[in-house]
Amino acid sequence: MRAPSQVTLGEAAGDWLAAASRGVVRTRSGDPYKPSALRSYEQALQGKLLPALGRMRVSSITRNVVQDLVDGLVADGYQPSTVRNAVLPLRAIFRRLVSRSEVIVNPTLGLELPAYRGRRERVARPDEARALVDSLPEVDRAVWATALYAGLRRGELRGLRWRDVDFETGLIRVERGWDDRVGPIATKSRAGERRVPLPAPLRVYLLRHRLWQNPGAELVFANRTGGPLSSDALVRRSRRSWSSAGLAPIGLHECRHTYASFMIAAGVNAKALSTYMGHSTITITLDRYGHLMPGNEGEAAGMLATYLERERG
Repeated sequence: MRAPSQVTLGEAAGDWLAAASRGVVRTRSGDPYKPSALRSYEQALQGKLLPALGRMRVSSITRNVVQDLVDGLVADGYQPSTVRNAVLPLRAIFRRLVSRSEVIVNPTLGLELPAYRGRRERVARPDEARALVDSLPEVDRAVWATALYAGLRRGELRGLRWRDVDFETGLIRVERGWDDRVGPIATKSRAGERRVPLPAPLRVYLLRHRLWQNPGAELVFANRTGGPLSSDALVRRSRRSWSSAGLAPIGLHECRHTYASFMIAAGVNAKALSTYMGHSTITITLDRYGHLMPGNEGEAAGMLATYLERERG
C-alpha cells in the first residue's frame, strides 16, 4: 500500500505541461504534442479545470468529482464539443499519473459526456470549386486551389516551400507545418509527412502564382515581407470576393473534405487516399469518408453479378 499522493492537480498540470513542451510526454501514438494543442490544453486547464479542482490532491479526485465538473459545464450551457475538449487535458494528466503509479485509478474513465454530433462539412462540386477559385484575385487563387486539389491542412499550406513542389515529377512533398509562435513544426503525425500528387489544374495555378510572385520567395504562400501567409486575413478577403460573386463561402478545412470527395469520385482507393490525406490509419479515412465511397446495395449486387458472369465464361 502506498500513501495517497500529496500532489495537487495544479502542480501535476504544471509538471505535465512542462514535460509535454520538452517532448518527454507524448501523445498515445508516440508523437510530440503540437504547440497549438498544448496551448489549447493550457487554456482548458486555466479556464475550466484548475479553478474548480486545482487545489485538490490528485489522489482525492474521483470519477464523481470529474463527473460533477462535466455536469456543471453542461448546465452552464457549454457546447458538447467544448465540454469534451475540457476533459482532454485531464485525461492526459491522469494517464501519466497512473503510468508512474502516482495514482491507482484514472477518474476520467467511464465519464458520461454529452453527445457530440459534428455538422456535416460542406463539400464543393467540381464546377463550384473552379468558380470559387477563379472569382478570387490572382494573389489568392493558388492557395485555395492547393487546398481543394491537394488537401493540405492549414498549417501545411502556410509552411509549404517552393522546393517542396516538384513540377517535373508531379508531386508535392508535405514535410512540415507552421505555427505562429514557434515557426516551422513537424506535420500532425508521422503519416503527415507524405507525397501528394500534383494534378494538372493545380499545376497551372501554381505555375501562374510562381510567375506572379517575387522570384526569391522561399514560401509558396507568403505575405508581403516573405513570411507565411495569414490564413485569417486570407479567409476574410476571400469571403468578400465570394459574396460579391454570389458564391457560398468555403473554409480551408472544408476544402480538405472536398479534396477527399474528388479523389473518391475519381476512383482512388481508400489506402492511397489515406496516404495522400496524411491520416495515421486507414480507419480514420474510412470513418470520415466511407459514406462517400461506392458500395451501396445496388452497386454491390451489380458488381457481384458482373464478376459471376465473367467467371462463367
